[in-house]
Amino acid sequence: MDLIDYKILTCLKANARQKASAISEQINLSVSSVIERIKKMEANGIIEDYTVILNNKALGNDVTALMEVSLEHPKYFEAFTQMVQNEASIISCYYLTGEFDFVLKIITDSSDNLELIHRRIKSMEGVSATKTHFVLKNIKNDYSSISLPEGNKILKK
Repeated sequence: MDLIDYKILTCLKANARQKASAISEQINLSVSSVIERIKKMEANGIIEDYTVILNNKALGNDVTALMEVSLEHPKYFEAFTQMVQNEASIISCYYLTGEFDFVLKIITDSSDNLELIHRRIKSMEGVSATKTHFVLKNIKNDYSSISLPEGNKILKK
């Protein structure tokens, strides 16, 4: 990857639906070269997928919480992670070092539904502790990071 690829990724990160012609204008590269580079980054697994970012509040899901979870023993890992995969309201799960084993990001429509999710998690065999934090305000919520080669900068427009 070179600086041009990083510029293309920055454009796509800002708006994955923008046309190659718009990216071409922003970075002063031909449309065919932009398309070729995007296809190459897709083939190399740098670009894994494209998705839509939803306005959860507009959908009625205005309760966000972060829940830390500890397991009694690693033998409960598979069952716990399977439950996480099957729970639509859990949108992120990270396996951690430290006091807790996992942190979950939960988005739901009410504190009542959050309580139900919390009860399901607490009642799972092997769950030894939880700690839940209500999110008051979303300050930053990027979905990926673009680390540039040392000494290079991409200016935001």
